[in-house]
Formats: sequence, C-alpha cells, structure tokens
Amino acid sequence: MVPEQHAIKETHFQFPGQTGFYLGKVRDVYRIGELLVMVATDRISAFDHILPRPIPFKGQVLNQTAAHFLRATEDIVHNWVLVCPDPNVAIGYACEPFRVEMVIRGYLAGHAWRMYQAGHRTLCGVPMPDGMRENDPFPEPIITPSTKAAEGHDEDISREAILASGLVPEADYLEMEAYTRKLFTRGSEIAAGQGLILVDTKYEFGKRGEKVFVIDEIHTPDSSRYFYLDGYAERQERGERQKQLSKEFVREWLMERDFQGKEGQVMPDMPDAFVWDVSLRYIQLYEKITGMPLQKRDTRYMQEQVYHNVLESLRSL
Repeated sequence: MVPEQHAIKETHFQFPGQTGFYLGKVRDVYRIGELLVMVATDRISAFDHILPRPIPFKGQVLNQTAAHFLRATEDIVHNWVLVCPDPNVAIGYACEPFRVEMVIRGYLAGHAWRMYQAGHRTLCGVPMPDGMRENDPFPEPIITPSTKAAEGHDEDISREAILASGLVPEADYLEMEAYTRKLFTRGSEIAAGQGLILVDTKYEFGKRGEKVFVIDEIHTPDSSRYFYLDGYAERQERGERQKQLSKEFVREWLMERDFQGKEGQVMPDMPDAFVWDVSLRYIQLYEKITGMPLQKRDTRYMQEQVYHNVLESLRSL
C-alpha cells in the first residue's frame, strides 16, 4: 500500500498575520502581508482535474525543481521567490498576476499535435507548417498563450486577442514575450547539458510595482515536457514514440481509461502501482534535469515540519 499519510494532500494552516488562503490545483497559497507562502502539496492534476490520490515526494520535486531553475535564470528576469525554508515550501513576493499563461513550444507535441492531427494549421493565431510529424521541431519556437482560468479549463488565445481585449497592456505583453523566449532558450541549454530536450513549457508572470516578475514554477514536470536527447533523431526517423520525462504519461494513462475531463466522464481509480510509478518518474526527472540526487525529506510529521519551518522563516524576513 502507498502510505498516503506520508504525502501532503492539503494543508490548512493559520500563520500569524495571515490575510488570505487559496487552494490551487497543486499548491496551497497563504497570503501574509506582502508575502506569499506557497506549499507544494503532493496533489496531481490532469485535464484541469485533481486526481484522487497524492503522489509521494511530488511536491518536493516540484518545489526544488522550480527553485533550481529560478536561481539559474535570475539574471534574465526578476522572480518572486525569496527563500525556500522547507523542501515543499517557497516564500516570496506577492505579485499582481497577469491572467495569461505564456506557453512556448519548440516541438509539435501534446496539445499542439492533437490540434494538428485534427486538421488545424494555426494555434493561437500562429501558423504551423504543413507536412510535420508528431514531435518534429518547429522551424523556431512558437508562443501559444492561454487564458489563466480561476476554475475549469484554460483556453487558447491569440496575441492579437490579448492586446485587443486589454487583458495585458501591450508594453507588458511584449516584455513577457521577450522573457518567455529567453527563459526557454536558457532552459533548453540546461536541458541539453543533461541529455534532455525541453520540448515545451509555460511561464506565468506578474507585476510588482513597475517591474515584471516570473511567478510560480518554471521548467518542472508539471509545466514542461522533456524528451531524451540520446536517440531522439533515430526514433523520429523510424516514426517511433519519443522517450520522455513529463506529466504526459499521466494524461495518456487517463485517456486510455476514457477520461479527458469532459462532462459525464468518470475519473478512474489509481492503483498503488501507478501511484508509485508516477512518484518514481517525478524523482527521475528531478535527478536527470538537475544532475543531483533527490534528498528525500523525512515524511513523518510533514505537516508539523512545514508549519514550523515556515514560522521560523517568517520571523527572519
């Protein structure tokens, strides 16, 4: 059996000075003055639905992967994080978020491929060349934004629609586009150094004062798709599936069981073997992309540890 008491499914802390609490798909977010405390839980979501069982060590992997990449890109763009006082926690500035996710795709995979396969040759107003195969590289990476929904599904949206609607001011949007390309380039370089291809990813931005900040996670298995570089060209030439590290295998597992989050569909049960497989894959991605072993946290009394570590950190900030 998977010891679910050794995973963080959700938290309900009350911190001194706390003024708000938000339960996200994966993170529990606490507002304390001008700071946010983000607890990366072990929940997992797919097709905008939270799956019924938590994944051991998943929150630690997400938090520490994001921290790794935020440190590696802080020369490109300001980011919101000040400190990570616990393996599952980041504390940083509360920024005013833009209600748009900046999705960037270097390869025809995932959602882009499903749209392409259905006959579409534009995505979010961006043309996609004819004659491409699944997992082929685009001539250059394309940015395909989506609206950031408070509930339900995020929706594809074009650059033109974002600017015409005033969803993001033009100057800020152009800055976000530039940061998106620079972050993707840096992430691709780091991935290549570890024998991986950064296929696609998404970034979220917000504003603090007059400055644009990158907020939330970057280059994690929840927000990104990676292929193994070794053998990519040969597999592509033979028309074989690419070996990948991402959350796509969870979506595929659900689709094989007739679940894509659509009305009337029933979420399948998650057997222990699948839960552990997901956990091992998340750990594998962390170790592969960072080149470091995951120092698995002590999973006894995790909620107490998280609360104590956050309190100690808040006293020094």
